[in-house]
Amino acid sequence: MADRGSRLLVVDDNKVNRLLLTRSLELQGHRVASAENGRIALEMLRSESFDLMLLDMEMPELDGFGVLEQMVGDKKLRDFPVIVTSSLEGVAHVARCIELGADDYLPKPVNPVLLKARINSSLEKKRLREQQKELVRRFATSEVAEDLQQSGFSLGGRRVSCTVMFSDIRSFTSLVESQTPEETIELLNSYYALMFDAISGHGGVVNQMIGDGLMAIFGAPLPLADAPMAAVRAALDMQEMIEMFNVERVALDKEPIRIGVGIASGEVVAGYTGTQQRATYSCIGDTVNLAARLEAHTKVAGRGILLDGDTQAALVERVPCEYIGEVQFKGKGTAVAVFAVKAQAQ
Repeated sequence: MADRGSRLLVVDDNKVNRLLLTRSLELQGHRVASAENGRIALEMLRSESFDLMLLDMEMPELDGFGVLEQMVGDKKLRDFPVIVTSSLEGVAHVARCIELGADDYLPKPVNPVLLKARINSSLEKKRLREQQKELVRRFATSEVAEDLQQSGFSLGGRRVSCTVMFSDIRSFTSLVESQTPEETIELLNSYYALMFDAISGHGGVVNQMIGDGLMAIFGAPLPLADAPMAAVRAALDMQEMIEMFNVERVALDKEPIRIGVGIASGEVVAGYTGTQQRATYSCIGDTVNLAARLEAHTKVAGRGILLDGDTQAALVERVPCEYIGEVQFKGKGTAVAVFAVKAQAQ
């Protein structure tokens, strides 16, 4: 079904061609604007909203090839649908247009029936691409969505320095046993809403949720200045939100909850893991394992937020911490210096 009322841009240096093509498209129900060369066309694309462009190749100032080349290098325009209408002949010209991102190539004089079909097809592809992007934005964090848009999807990873956080609810199993499944789901939804706000508010990305536990990354997929401090501030906000949340729970005669947070900083391998059909953005490495071990150790240490030495050193005394000793964690060859956060950041 045709996208009625779509806004199209006709680009052609021949005034007669522009007027006739514009009239034909308007009779199909589209709204049409025109440009007499590639320079003007790019200015219009960058300042106005269009759904598709019909592009001539041979034009003064900036020809069609120049337009396509600039669009390829512009992340906002590289996926924009373009149908080339040209009198240039030869497979080489057609191939070059397609390689530069054009959706289709129609020789002049353009067959009106074929043009209508190609426009409808291109508009449908655009609609599907927009739906796909919306799904990515809905089911991935904004940082991952931006990384996908900029870099594209490919399985594999790269080494990055970042800060990793693990958090979970204390005694969650016994809490679940004391309430209905509906109450548990409501609790988790409220808990995640609060934790997501605290983490994203400081530039972190939640990349895993398992039951009451979550894993967050600060500094990947996008770089983040002062990632260790951002993670600690997020953890402090998380604890403050839980305290306020517990006031509401107690008022409703419900058991208050507590959380434990482990934070470690260092190098990880970050990227997309899985298959071409199903993948997720994740991080692996010793830093990830250490953050998970620190979170688990909060139960033993009786502290809410535990840090490794690298994270504590990066704070430069901006957050009061207490050294609680070296701990020999499972899987670690040497003992790890562990610090507990004592108070709010200054």
